Amino acid sequence: MPKINGNEIRPGYVIEHNDGLWLAVKTDHVKPGKGGAFAQVELRNLRNGSKLNERFRSADKVERARLEQKDQQFLYENDGMLVFMDTETYEQVELPTEILGDRRPFLQDGMTITVEFYETEALSARVPQKVICKIAETEPIVKGQTAANSFKPAVLDNGVKVMVPPFVGPDEMIVINTDTMEYSERA
Repeated sequence: MPKINGNEIRPGYVIEHNDGLWLAVKTDHVKPGKGGAFAQVELRNLRNGSKLNERFRSADKVERARLEQKDQQFLYENDGMLVFMDTETYEQVELPTEILGDRRPFLQDGMTITVEFYETEALSARVPQKVICKIAETEPIVKGQTAANSFKPAVLDNGVKVMVPPFVGPDEMIVINTDTMEYSERA
C-alpha cells in the first residue's frame, strides 16, 4: 500500500492506523502561531464504527488502503443482515443492515449497489445516488400555487418523509437524491 504524508489526508480516504482501517470523515488543516502545522482528522473505524480525532503532522507517514468497489445485487434481508450477490461470480455476501444507515429504506429488491471490499472483507455499501420512489400521501395539488421555492410534506411508499414541490400529487413516481435525502425530479 502507498504511504502518504499526514497532511495529504482528505475526506473519503481510507487509512491504516492503530491496527485498524479508518475512514477520514473530516479534515482541518491547522497552522498555529507557535509550532508546526498539522492536519486535525476525524476518523471513523470501518469495522466497528467507533470515532477518533487524530493529529497528523506533515512528517507523519500513514498507509492509504485501497478499497475495491464491486457492484452487488440486493437479494433479501434475513435476521438483521442484508444479503447481496456478485452479478459476475454469483458469490453471496452478508452485511449488517446498519451499514446503510438512514439510506436503508431506499434499498429495493434486485437493486444494484456498490460494496467496498478490503481484500476479501466487505466494509461498506452505498445505494445509488438517485432512486425512484412512489408518493404514498401528500396534500392535494393547489391551483395557482406556483411559488418557486414553496414545498409541501410528502410520505413515500417506503415511509420516508420528504419535501416536494406543490405540483406533485399522490401516487406519482419521483426521483430522490439519496445523498441529500431530497426531491430531485419527477420520474
